[in-house]
Amino acid sequence: ANIAGYKSVLMAATRLGIYMPLLMTAAGTIRPAKVLILGAGVAGLQAIATAKRLGSQVEVFDVRPIVKEQVESLGAKFIEVESDSNEGVGEGGYAKETSDDYKQKQQNLIHECISKSNIVITTALIPGRPAPLLILKSMVESMKPGSVIMDLAAENGGNCELTKKDEIIIYNQVTIDGTSNIPGTMPVHASELYGKNISAFLTYMSKNGKLELDLSDEIISGAMFTHEGKITDQQTKLAIEELN
Repeated sequence: ANIAGYKSVLMAATRLGIYMPLLMTAAGTIRPAKVLILGAGVAGLQAIATAKRLGSQVEVFDVRPIVKEQVESLGAKFIEVESDSNEGVGEGGYAKETSDDYKQKQQNLIHECISKSNIVITTALIPGRPAPLLILKSMVESMKPGSVIMDLAAENGGNCELTKKDEIIIYNQVTIDGTSNIPGTMPVHASELYGKNISAFLTYMSKNGKLELDLSDEIISGAMFTHEGKITDQQTKLAIEELN
């Protein structure tokens, strides 16, 4: 996710017909590009940092108000839907499904911001669910010609209504990139980081050289799908029940 957030900004910048930073030259002043990032998880936060390093103006939307401080610490503006509850906050700090009223307010706010943006990077995912639909066809039609959408949720259906997995399409002069394996474009560090994760997880589960499965540990139980012939993962249970 870290790599996807970083590389997506660079990929979008190469397709953009304008500068990313503010430039003041003898020939005139160049306004900075405007970047909108939907979702402030690992990928979103890295995208913010990269876009800011390139000198662009960055706005960020997330259903979890708790990430506002992280977003602002990176120099971006946090935009949020007014709500009396933290209904978008799920277990473990992940996002969860929101109410229909919240979704409508969310779409109105995103539509307003997206029409002003040169780059939109979507990273919104809900564990065990299809990616939430955040960008409708009508919103794409309101974007500036030459704008770019990088849909990092393409693997799970995409956050944009027009996204096609592993395809780059142009609709109404807006480029929509549905590349699903962006980390694979940086195989050296992707492999190093993934290997480190696996190593750390196995070390965490091992005591004195032996594998010990402590089911009361939410890290171990949360990563487990089956144990002693029974399905332990709730999302897997529900999926199988729906099939039956």
